Amino acid sequence: MNREQATFAGGCFWCLQGPFDAEPGVTNVEVGYVGGSQADAVYATVASGTTNHREGIHMTYDPNTVTYQRLLDIFWKQIDPTDVGGQFADRGHQYTTAIYYHTEEQYQWAEVSKQQLEQSGKFKVPIATVIVPFISFFPAEADHQAYYKKRPLQYQMYKRGSGRADFIKKNWT
Repeated sequence: MNREQATFAGGCFWCLQGPFDAEPGVTNVEVGYVGGSQADAVYATVASGTTNHREGIHMTYDPNTVTYQRLLDIFWKQIDPTDVGGQFADRGHQYTTAIYYHTEEQYQWAEVSKQQLEQSGKFKVPIATVIVPFISFFPAEADHQAYYKKRPLQYQMYKRGSGRADFIKKNWT
């Protein structure tokens, strides 16, 4: 089976994992810390905003089952792509959105996808999500992995309380 990697940052990583876990052809979705200026990352330092890491997800997928374009579509529909300061209740660089490309082909698809969203007229302000090369990913601590499964009530309360659930319902469904 052919395997490729995809990495996205979309604010709180808890909220990104479930939609990708549910997609056929996607495997090994991990939440963690992407990019950054440190050689390692843990929640306390990333949350402080001092490392330039973003909370994100990293996955492997079978391109014969799910396309990268489909992964981009899932990603866009989990975020507010116009928010330059973070996502919903979470503020700071560590919660800003980004598409981390692993190949030139992923870069091209990400650019096309972003341009299509900008040209759609769906949002009245520019798309703030950046497209940057993948450099590094550090898996988050075990209690953050699959949080939506481990603590479903707390997860749903957070997703609704942060404003993410209502934004998705209003703008993407």
